[in-house]
Amino acid sequence: MHIIPVIDLLDGQVVRAVRGERQHYRPIESALCGSADPQVAARRLCEHCATDTLYVADLNALQGRAPQFELLQALLRDRPGLRLWLDAGFGGPADAARLLARLGPAAERVTPVYGSESLRSRDDLAGCFAPPSRALLSLDHRHGAPLDPAGVWDAPMLWPRRLIVMTLSRVGSDGGPDLDTLAAVRARAPHAQLIGAGGVRDAADLAAAEAAGAHAWLVASALHDGRLPATARTPNDATDCGACGGAGHTVSRADAGPAVAARGPGRGTCFA
Repeated sequence: MHIIPVIDLLDGQVVRAVRGERQHYRPIESALCGSADPQVAARRLCEHCATDTLYVADLNALQGRAPQFELLQALLRDRPGLRLWLDAGFGGPADAARLLARLGPAAERVTPVYGSESLRSRDDLAGCFAPPSRALLSLDHRHGAPLDPAGVWDAPMLWPRRLIVMTLSRVGSDGGPDLDTLAAVRARAPHAQLIGAGGVRDAADLAAAEAAGAHAWLVASALHDGRLPATARTPNDATDCGACGGAGHTVSRADAGPAVAARGPGRGTCFA
């Protein structure tokens, strides 16, 4: 199972996300990172997970405020090999294009994440994934109800190849992964790569998610609390990327035993 570490950024600090209740988020207290400083946390999470891919939620932007542009620049500058999956409350492709333009050449290392909670319309949904887009779609829901003003959940014909299944009510809850919703999305998009988010407590949860068809899982709390061991980088962690044209992107795998670890990610699987 591929692990994509997560940092949630609010007012310049990494905060602990709990059940999507953003008004209650507080700076992270992390046994792994020892700091709520974003650059420190990004460095320690990527090193611990042996990955160069980091999911970033800009909570300022998600709540209608200005994106934390200087902080994103600092993260990219601090780790030249870092690739960000960025959710900054994009309502459509023009929003992402404006932010990426400000990042200059570093924008090549940023993959926009369009959340169903933020997209404005079906037209925007279609525009987000017009070729050659490498963006991801996050299907967001809380307590079983889609967060979906544009009707994204009802338009699987417009979904891209890579989907995040984001159960906000499980984030930071120690409630276990939401495999029922994962299965429902897989039934509607059988050929998609599914990335789950929320609820993972330990390696057993990751193994169950992989058995249910998840390609990867976004993880934060279990890493900060020391419940997932460090992942050793191996030659099998490198994968040719057929989706975005790159090569050698690295991702981490949970310790699911020697047979699984030796298999590594499949050729052509993109986590850039």
